[in-house]
Amino acid sequence: MGSSDFTDRLTATAAETEALLERLLDGATMPGETTRPTRLLAAMRHGALGGGKRLRPFLVVECAALFDAPRDGALLTGCALELLHCYSLVHDDLPAMDNDDLRRGHPTVHKKFDDATAILAGDALLTLAFDVMARDEVHADATVRIVLVRALARAAGIGGMAGGQMLDLAAEGRFAPKRTLSETEIVTLQAMKTGALIRFACDAGAMLGQADAQATAAVAHYGAAIGQAFQIADDLLDAEGDSAVLGKAAGKDAAAGKATLVAILGAQESRARLDRLISAADDALVPFGAKADALRAAARFIAQRQS
Repeated sequence: MGSSDFTDRLTATAAETEALLERLLDGATMPGETTRPTRLLAAMRHGALGGGKRLRPFLVVECAALFDAPRDGALLTGCALELLHCYSLVHDDLPAMDNDDLRRGHPTVHKKFDDATAILAGDALLTLAFDVMARDEVHADATVRIVLVRALARAAGIGGMAGGQMLDLAAEGRFAPKRTLSETEIVTLQAMKTGALIRFACDAGAMLGQADAQATAAVAHYGAAIGQAFQIADDLLDAEGDSAVLGKAAGKDAAAGKATLVAILGAQESRARLDRLISAADDALVPFGAKADALRAAARFIAQRQS
């Protein structure tokens, strides 16, 4: 698949995801809700709409397509994941965490609104994610929906993203004297903080398609490889990228003393590892043949992205 074909496919899925998120974040109440406060809804929409490549929903959709799972359910699953991802960004940007003023070239939620509203917006996006994932439209089989909810909770929680963020804060010396993390510790931290949701995006496609054990393992290997690749590419962008292109401040990792593979391996070896990870991702997709071409292109996109 050529780069332009991949870009068109990614853009199309992003547009579908955006339209669905718009509907999920409108002012209409759902059964069991009383009302949707205007300011809170506006903050949620600011944090979740109008930006981003929607890579995680794309991975859900394309992995589900390997097993001919219905696209509508995959898109809704991708939206649930994106809502959760956006909650994490809203909270990460807070002064108590990364203290960022810009996200995708726009003021972060706490800068446009205030800290308390940003906290509540993140909380509401998180809970809406599980509301969406549990809906009948995700999959006709309730057992599949339960498995998805459980897997997302574990990817996002203490043993996944939230736990990884805590390890990241500890590595900065927030709670005790700062120490240098080993390469193994950094890989573990990043596999939790960033990799867990990317792995889930891929795993979710296999779950939706009710794939067999061998195919599920192949998709999991692909997800693990691109999850680690994504973080290395992100760290390289922070170290070498331009703030105007990134849409957020560059150089913050070094300034904060964050533990990254780029910091301990250097840029050259980090790029070599990135290449090896993309090769591993390609190898994992061999059983799926040409059906996985979009996923192969996604791996290259992750390694070569500029923002």
